[in-house]
Amino acid sequence: MKKEEYEKSTKEIVKNLKKAQTHSAKVVKMLEEGKYCIDIMQQNMAVIGLLKLVNQQILERHLHSCFKFAMEANDEEMKNKMINEILKVNKLSGK
Repeated sequence: MKKEEYEKSTKEIVKNLKKAQTHSAKVVKMLEEGKYCIDIMQQNMAVIGLLKLVNQQILERHLHSCFKFAMEANDEEMKNKMINEILKVNKLSGK
């Protein structure tokens, strides 16, 4: 991944995290104000959706940069470490 692409993806990830932060603050406010439960849940689902998107964006960036670099190297230990990291993250994301 080129430096420009990496920086662009960082900006996109930060933008989506800030959106999630804004929505999350709205969920807290709605709870404090005693808003209708379904409305709160819908706002919370927006936060969850944004966080899932961010996680996917970070994974894609990792695969196109760090992971790709490791797979191109002649270091089998590094390759196995990277593969195990991906498997661990994948397992955690399923919970």
